[in-house]
Amino acid sequence: MPATDNKFCFLSLGSSSSGNCYFVGTSDYGFLIDAGVSVRTVKKVCKDNGIDFSHIYGIFITHAHTDHVKYVGVLAEKYNLPIYTTQGVFDGINSNVRITPKISSHNRRVFCKSDKIAIRDFVVQSFPVSHDASDAMGYSVLFNNQTLVIATDLGYISRDVSDNIARANYLVIEANYDEEMLKNGNYNYTLKQRVRSHTGHLSNEHTARFLADNWHDSLTHLFLCHVSGENNTPELAYSTVGDALKEKNISPKLFVVLDRLVPSPMFVLE
Repeated sequence: MPATDNKFCFLSLGSSSSGNCYFVGTSDYGFLIDAGVSVRTVKKVCKDNGIDFSHIYGIFITHAHTDHVKYVGVLAEKYNLPIYTTQGVFDGINSNVRITPKISSHNRRVFCKSDKIAIRDFVVQSFPVSHDASDAMGYSVLFNNQTLVIATDLGYISRDVSDNIARANYLVIEANYDEEMLKNGNYNYTLKQRVRSHTGHLSNEHTARFLADNWHDSLTHLFLCHVSGENNTPELAYSTVGDALKEKNISPKLFVVLDRLVPSPMFVLE
């Protein structure tokens, strides 16, 4: 692996309804966004990428759905990792019966959405997204004047989301479902309506249209995340978004669909 001590690095440890977790940092240290994959996976991915697990300095949580927080209690309490999120999300974690152990007060770092949190050379700030969970949010991460934006689990792209994408150099954004696959798939009517609602998820088509209409020259890296295993395929997500960008003569420096279950390589962003 090339020397990346002062480089902005990102990898996905899992991106699906089976578990979501991302590493953001350098080759030496960093933090996690969400904790929906096993502790064993987190430790193995750190080891495989030469990152000392003791150099994971915290976990930022987007919302309290189980696929984003299943292992947050273990990581907080067994490994004494600070957990950063709003009080509303902590309340959701505490009421989720599938989360054990609960996060003790000394490992909770409660913030307001306007707060900026410094993790060594990184500055992290949340922004609200529309999803059927209390205080659901995305994150904007600043490092060396470069910005990574993570926007997942959102039913539509609000002004808050759009404004953050307008400042992004690197973007991780949801392309959850293909509209025809969802329409003709096995989900019941209620679940189909939930997925396509304004508090559900983004379709390939929604993401494609937005990016084609709102791309800017400073945005160079695109990662599609949280691709459904029932109502989408990586190939469909890539082609739907890619074709929309090509129609506008847009060619990202890097364009990747993150695997649902398999950790990605470490991406050096700058």
